[in-house]
Amino acid sequence: MSENSIKILIVEDEMLIGAKISMFLTELGYEVTGILPRAEEALLHAAENLPDIALLDIRLKGPMSGIDLAIALQKTHAIPVIFLTANSDDATFAEAKAARPYAFLTKPFKKIDLQRAIELTISRIADADTGQPPAKIEESTSYILSDRIFVRHKEKMVKILFDTILYIEAERSYCKVFTQSKEYLLSLPMKNLEDKLPPKNFQRIHRSFIVNLTQIDEVDEITVVVAKKNLPLSKSFRDAFLLRIKTI
Repeated sequence: MSENSIKILIVEDEMLIGAKISMFLTELGYEVTGILPRAEEALLHAAENLPDIALLDIRLKGPMSGIDLAIALQKTHAIPVIFLTANSDDATFAEAKAARPYAFLTKPFKKIDLQRAIELTISRIADADTGQPPAKIEESTSYILSDRIFVRHKEKMVKILFDTILYIEAERSYCKVFTQSKEYLLSLPMKNLEDKLPPKNFQRIHRSFIVNLTQIDEVDEITVVVAKKNLPLSKSFRDAFLLRIKTI
């Protein structure tokens, strides 16, 4: 499983259902951190294997319900929650809303329903992080947060931590993001991405290139070397770039 795979915790006391959800998630390219039947076990598991998203059955056996668990996970780890339930009545929905879930799935559901709920959750995470109005999920292929990008790659959503980015290359109205292991294509212009990158670590060196300052190997008057790749250093960006690397 890729290190960029989105990690998802399943809390479901019907193990056959939990196993089916896990199969769906694996087929969609997500990493399942665990399938747990009780809220108390899930809290301990989440502390040691922090997931990006938690899928919680509302009605769990034991003293804690899925709603209690959601509130605890969001309070201690700020983990986004998707509720699973066989009860879609108004009372259950009203009770669940108090835990501020990111999405709500009524059993039985199809794999496409699960996929859309996860992508909607990722979109809402990004909206909350940036303070922007919600984006239409079908029009967006990437979501930028303060420390990472969620991007569609080979029909699934993956996360790219800013710290793992080597450099970014502009290609017309797209951006190519290069990490140690993979290359990702983002459907947004370089300028849009540059405005949302943490300025502490990233610097434009050419109209077509942005580098992660922490990943630079060598520099000369016309070239910046990152992971054995020679990138052009243009005259118009040279002074600002050289000043940056002197101050880090």
